[in-house]
Amino acid sequence: MDEARAVLARLERIEALERAGTPAGALLDEVRALLAEAEAWVRAEPRGTEAASDAIERCREAVDRPASRGKSPSRTLIA
Repeated sequence: MDEARAVLARLERIEALERAGTPAGALLDEVRALLAEAEAWVRAEPRGTEAASDAIERCREAVDRPASRGKSPSRTLIA
């Protein structure tokens, strides 16, 4: 359960940083940390790991994808 709390706390931190207008580079650092925490959560969970692993892989791909310069994103990482 500590892993789940870490993920939720990181999401709240990212949302707060977005509202504060934090530069994209700093947000990306937080998203990378979120990815690591989510991976730890998946390893600790006895069930539902396939769907979670798929979601983490999509997050990893999104983090590795180059950002569009000069374009506003159609959506944020946080729903």
